[in-house]
Formats: sequence, structure tokens, C-alpha cells
Amino acid sequence: MNATDVLKQYWGFDAFRPLQEDIVNYVVSGKDALALLPTGGGKSICFQVPAMMMDGICIVVSPLIALMKDQVDNLKKRGIAAMCITSDYGHREIDNMFDRCIYDKIKFLYLSPERLLTDMAKMRIAKMKVNLIAVDEAHCISEWGYDFRPPYLQIAEIRALHPKVPILALTASATPTVVNDIQEKLAFKKKKVFAKSFKRDNLAYFVVWDENKIQKAAQIIQKRNGSGIIYMRSRKGTERIARELNKLGISADYYHAGLESEIRSEKQNQWINNRSQVIVATNAFGMGIDKPDVRFVIHMDLPDTLENYYQECGRGGRDGNKAFAVSVLAKKDVERLRSKLIDAFPEKVEIKQAYAALGSYLQLAVGSGKDETYDINIELLAERFNLNARKVFQSLKFLEKEGLIAVNEIADRFSTVKIVCDHQVFYNYQINNPKLDPLLNGLMRSYGRLFEEQVAISEWTIAKRARWPKDKVVKGLQYLQKLEMIEYKEASALPKVTFTLERLDQKNFRISDEHYALRKQIITEKVEAMIHYAESTEKCRSRMILEYFGETDAQNCGMCDWCMKKKKEP
Repeated sequence: MNATDVLKQYWGFDAFRPLQEDIVNYVVSGKDALALLPTGGGKSICFQVPAMMMDGICIVVSPLIALMKDQVDNLKKRGIAAMCITSDYGHREIDNMFDRCIYDKIKFLYLSPERLLTDMAKMRIAKMKVNLIAVDEAHCISEWGYDFRPPYLQIAEIRALHPKVPILALTASATPTVVNDIQEKLAFKKKKVFAKSFKRDNLAYFVVWDENKIQKAAQIIQKRNGSGIIYMRSRKGTERIARELNKLGISADYYHAGLESEIRSEKQNQWINNRSQVIVATNAFGMGIDKPDVRFVIHMDLPDTLENYYQECGRGGRDGNKAFAVSVLAKKDVERLRSKLIDAFPEKVEIKQAYAALGSYLQLAVGSGKDETYDINIELLAERFNLNARKVFQSLKFLEKEGLIAVNEIADRFSTVKIVCDHQVFYNYQINNPKLDPLLNGLMRSYGRLFEEQVAISEWTIAKRARWPKDKVVKGLQYLQKLEMIEYKEASALPKVTFTLERLDQKNFRISDEHYALRKQIITEKVEAMIHYAESTEKCRSRMILEYFGETDAQNCGMCDWCMKKKKEP
């Protein structure tokens, strides 16, 4: 089948979006490429279609566990065999999943860069018939990117296992320096970039300064039909703004990573189905969501970088109709972002204290912990060792950029279950334990493949089927786990930390002056670029963004606040 046939059969589209077909055909010819497609540009199609056209399995590297799970779920719904290996699974389960990728007809294997570089992964990938390596969020490979992750630097090592297999790197936003870095660090045989302009013809950018931010946001919303997103930095802020908007007669809900998975899913679905007009959210919201009719995206805090800002604004107007990206700011927001920059760089002694406290909190012996993942209650850790919780968090982020740990801030959205005993043992237990029959029936009737793999479940769904309270379902699942009949992982609102290296003792723990200075320089430049965008009165908003991403020949958009003001001048 050709590319269009595959697109039609599995995704139901008659034609590709601009650049997609060119990328697909280039990759199928066996060549390396970088796809620079802004948010909503359909990046996943660019590696999923060629992988379906070729014999073998596609390895997909991504740092975003929530997005990996979304893509795997979507592929399965289309009848495509896919799996993602994350810290949700135990060693035995991961071993079995790798085996399935070698011996079963699995088409897509999603892995984090940290998981990809484990000895087990390398040994098993060497035995797989790999047709393509897709590197998502490829900007993470560059120290000059806004989300540098050191394990990305080692992805090119996998090429030695399959030297003839092409790499497709994908990202939504990258400056010219980062674009060059990606291709060099992934050892492209020949440089090739497919870049769609960052220009959004239907998206109008506005910056509004007003001390009464809630009232101003309400006025903007009341002038716009359709749904929208308001981005806030803090979880409490999302709840407060949603509450105030509801008082003003606007249907608003809030969303952040601290909510239980079922509640987050329900809030997301309510908004997607237009039962709430506005979702007030932290940046935990938006990954994998492709709601086309978002008419406005409002920022009531300044993001850290223009990359983040552009990506979040890009969730507006994906249907091609006009949408508005409005920053509603007060002067204190600028100082708050600068002070956050200072907080983001704890002193070296504080970073060392946080690293030592982390090891002690986890009761992790020096020389152990490599590739292990742990839930971390940062507030409890800070309290126990008499440290500042914010400084601890920022220290952990710095340690991530040093390649010692990986931090996953997005909570697990779903609990998972796998039945680990054989069929007969399970059914005999069900017959002999009638008190648990409602739970076991509810589990089996709600989900398939429980004997084959870890399956995302909802305790609420099982509770409804079993006519039990949710907490009784949780206790029942925990009991079955103790009996070693199932593997049960409960959804968690806590961030996770993975040790990419074994725990170091304090004598061997070093932070280079050069690295420390470079990290500070990069984040300072990005914060100042964000502030310059917000405060500027000298240039078209769209042009400022486009020039930041290297489009030096950009023209005025004619519809941002600066352009509108120019039109009114005599």
C-alpha cells in the first residue's frame, strides 16, 4: 500500500496535511529527517504512516509518559498493535513486553530516553526487526533547547544496533541553533529539515496590561463565542480563577496534575464536549488534546519561555478559523518571573543537600538505584530534612539536566492491572470466593487483555459495575496483589524520579562551574526573551515570535494588538 492508502485505511483521512506526505516518503526511502511542525501540525502521522508501510517495528522515543499512553491507546483503537514501557511496570512485566516486541507482530514500541538506554532495552532492541526510530520532542537533545534532557544525547548509540534504519526527529518548536544541534547529536547521515512556518494566519496575538486581571479576562471571554483555555502557573491559581469566573456567570472548570485521574478525565471530557466553556489549567493540560474549535487561549501568568508560550497558544484555532491568544498581565508578573528565575538556580550547596536528602528519603544505598523509579512527596522530603520545598524541586530539575535523575512532573493518570496467575487459578479463586465475585466480575467485564498486559483501569468504573464503594474496590485490588494474583498500580498525583545513574556518595558528587554557568545563561536568555515579548511596543507580536524561531523575513500579521494600533494611527 502507498502512503495515502495507509492514511485512509487506519486514520480515515483522504489526504495528508502540508509536508506530511513529503516527510513520509522521504523516511520510507531510508533517509534521516527532522520534522519541525508547530503544535497541531500532525507530527505523529509522520512516523506512524511510514512505520505501517514497512515490515517491522517502529521505536518511538519520548519523554512524555502521558502522551505516549495517549498515542498507544489511539493506535490500539485503530487495530494497530502498540505498547509503551514505562515505570508503571515491574521488571518481569517489562521483560515480557520486550519479548513480545521481538516475537509478536507489535508495530510500535514507545520508550522514554532513560528506558531506551538500559542494558535490557539495548539487548532486546538488537534482536528486533526495527524499521524506523522516531525521536519525539527532539529539542530535548540540545543544551540550548528549553527542556534539555541529557539521556537524549545517547540516543544515537542505538544506531549502532541498526545502522541502516532511518531516524525521524520531531519537534514543535526549535530555534536555528537547536535545529542544527538535533541533527548533529542524532548523527544524521545527511542533514534534512522539513519545516512548516511558525506563522499562524488565523491566530491573533494580544498583550493586555490590567491590574484587575479576572475582570479583564471575563470581558474577553464574553466577547468570544466558543470554548477557550486559560493558563496559570499554580494549581491554586487555576481553582481560584475558575471560581471567580463562575461567579461572573462564565461556565469554567479547572485542571491540574494534583487531581485524581478520573476527575481530570471527567473535567477534560466536559470541556471537550462543550459542557464547560473555559478550562483554567496549568501546563499539565493540553498534551494529546486536539480540540479544533478553541477560540481563545488566555495566559494570566507569563510562561518561562517563548517556546512554551507558542506551543500553548497554538492550541487555539486548529480548525483554521480565527482565534485569539491573549496575555492578560499586571506589572508584578514580570518581577515574579524574574524572581522565579533566581529561585530556579539554587546555590550549589543547596543542590548537593537536595541530592543527599533524596537518597536518604528513599533509603537508597550509595551505588544503587540505577534505572529505578520512585514516587516523591517533595513537601514531605523538604520538611523531613529542614529544606525549602521550592529549592528542592528546582534542585531536582538541575540534577535532571546534569543527567543524574529524570523527573516526571505529570502524575500517572490511570491505575493499571495485570492478572499474573494463570486462567484456571483465577477462575477457581473466583468460584471459591463469592464475596469478591462482584469485584472480579466488574474487572473482567470492563477490560480485555488482562492476562496479556498491564491495562489502564478506572476504580470508579469497576465500582459502578460491582456496586461497591470505590475505596472497597481499591482495598480488594490491593488484597489480590498481596495474593500475587494481579499486579496493581494505583494512580498517583505525586511526581516521579528515576535514577539514570546509581546514587553517588557526597565525595564523588561534583557540579561543574562551566555547566552551572551555562544552565543559568540559557534560562536567563529565555526568560528575558519572554519578558521582551510581553513588554515590547515596537513590533508586530507575530513577527517577534517568528524571528525568535529563525524566520527573519517575517511580515507584520495585521491583526495583533501592535498592528491594530498602527492601523488606527493617522
